[in-house]
Amino acid sequence: MNNIETAFFFFFFFSSSHVYFAGAKQTAGNITASENPFTPKASLIRYWNNRINEDSPKPYFFLSKVSPLTAVDSTRFTSLASRHALHTRLSDFCSAAKLFCFPELAAHSHEKHGDDVRFTVYSGKNFTNYGSERLAGADSFKNYSGGENIAVDSFRRYSRDSAGHDDEFSNYAGEVNVDDQSFTTYATESTGGSGDFTNYHTNANQPNGRFTSYSDKANGRSQSFTTYSENANAGAQTFTSYSKNGNGAPNEFSGYGSGSNVVKSGFIGYGETANGANDIFTSYGGDGNIPVNEFKKYGDGGNGAVYEFKNYRDQSNIGSDSFSSYSKNSNNEKVNFVNYGESFNLGSDNFTGYGQGNDGGNTSFKTYGQGPSFKAYTKDGVVFARYFNNVSSSGKTVNKWVEPGKFFRESMLKEGTLMQMPDIKDKMPKRTFLPRTIVSNLPFSSSEISEIWRIFGAKENSSMAEIISSAISECERSPSHGETKRCVGSAEDMIDFATSVLGRGVVVRTTENVEGSKKEIVIGKVKGINGGDVTRAVSCHQSLYPYLLYYCHSVPRVRVYETDLLEPESLEKINHGVAICHVDTSAWSPTHGAFLALGSGPGRIEVCHWIFENDMTWNIVD
Repeated sequence: MNNIETAFFFFFFFSSSHVYFAGAKQTAGNITASENPFTPKASLIRYWNNRINEDSPKPYFFLSKVSPLTAVDSTRFTSLASRHALHTRLSDFCSAAKLFCFPELAAHSHEKHGDDVRFTVYSGKNFTNYGSERLAGADSFKNYSGGENIAVDSFRRYSRDSAGHDDEFSNYAGEVNVDDQSFTTYATESTGGSGDFTNYHTNANQPNGRFTSYSDKANGRSQSFTTYSENANAGAQTFTSYSKNGNGAPNEFSGYGSGSNVVKSGFIGYGETANGANDIFTSYGGDGNIPVNEFKKYGDGGNGAVYEFKNYRDQSNIGSDSFSSYSKNSNNEKVNFVNYGESFNLGSDNFTGYGQGNDGGNTSFKTYGQGPSFKAYTKDGVVFARYFNNVSSSGKTVNKWVEPGKFFRESMLKEGTLMQMPDIKDKMPKRTFLPRTIVSNLPFSSSEISEIWRIFGAKENSSMAEIISSAISECERSPSHGETKRCVGSAEDMIDFATSVLGRGVVVRTTENVEGSKKEIVIGKVKGINGGDVTRAVSCHQSLYPYLLYYCHSVPRVRVYETDLLEPESLEKINHGVAICHVDTSAWSPTHGAFLALGSGPGRIEVCHWIFENDMTWNIVD
């Protein structure tokens, strides 16, 4: 083919495809000279034009999620993926494709500080030895990894074998989006001194903190967490070995997990074989939503220790707690729950081996608000001052953890209605779709989880490994009754799923922006999609994953609305919202947040909610 024939071929092919580009000038539906026809964006636009009817509106916000890879990079990374070698260029791949990948830690720092050090702002460090064998003095971190999108930090040895040395973290990983913080050994075999975390993971999204060995074999050293994971969202916190074989070491958590959402905490080996320990949890998991807490070997084999929970899971919603072995085979230990689990809605609680073999000590619950399973607990010396069996201590069915405005009735969608808007802002890291040519070459199943971890540089038990595993597990979950579902990592896959359910005549919608979020708004003009009749929809919600991944599912029997959102004082338009109302809720759980917020139960009311930022609903075109 000569040059003239080649030019004619490209002109004919692309002009006949009715191609246009989001954010670029359109010339009679053709590609402008500034666009490369071999980019993922150009490929997707051709796919859209071939798969969806011409009269369907063009979704610029959807096209903005397309991979930014150049034609050359797309070809290069596709080749690497097909040869299972993508991990060899992971850093380049993450950067070019705008993915969510954990940054590599800095090289191990062997720096030593002879004098007291006070760091005002600090992040992204991998300390091999920090404060080890220090005599007296004090080190402090005022703001450590605060306000970052992704924070990955590691302390391999912190204050080990120190004497009379004080450590202080004023703000550690607060206001962080996704973080992975690790202390391999903290204050092991130290004598005297103190360690203080004033704010740890406060207001963090996806916090993941690990203390592998915390204050083990310490002698008379005090540790305190003033605020731990307060108002955090999701994530997991673990203490593998806490104050084991310690001697006279007081530990205090003033606030642990208060106001947090779906945070998992684990203490494995807490105060085990400790001597004269004095540990206090002033508030543990209070006001939490679906907390999952696990204590294995708590105070086992200890001598003369005092453990106290003043408020445990107070006013929390559902969740699951487990004490596998509590104060077992101990000597003269005092264990006390002042207030346990006076929750809004009952969760699951399991005590196995409570106070067994506790010689000369006592265990007590002053107020117990759950209906648990007690297996193999001591028959003597356990005191329940008040016990609420199988009822909510508050007597209420309304869950205060359901954000105001998150769910509402269809009658609210009338012009002039004043209502609360929930937080519709997207909290997830910014990512983009991958081209189908790359996604199709990447494994995506629990049976191949090790290979997926290898591709994205996720070490076993790391935060990234947990994020990947969680997303895949949800995608592999069996569909609910009547549900059709699919997880998609490319725009082409999403188009295929939507059209397979709804046909080629579809339109995709989302709320225009985030103005009015967490504020009161006034409903302006309202338009019912398809005349306000009951219709079908495909809803797509983001899942946290290295590349942009959506969980899409069919939603039968809904009504969809578009409405202007107005500022209450000026009545000026600030947003254009999309709301979906589920007409049939008969298959929903009685504990669904919608019923807790609105009252009623499955099948008795319709439930409406807004389409949040970067989520979307596909419907049959009007």
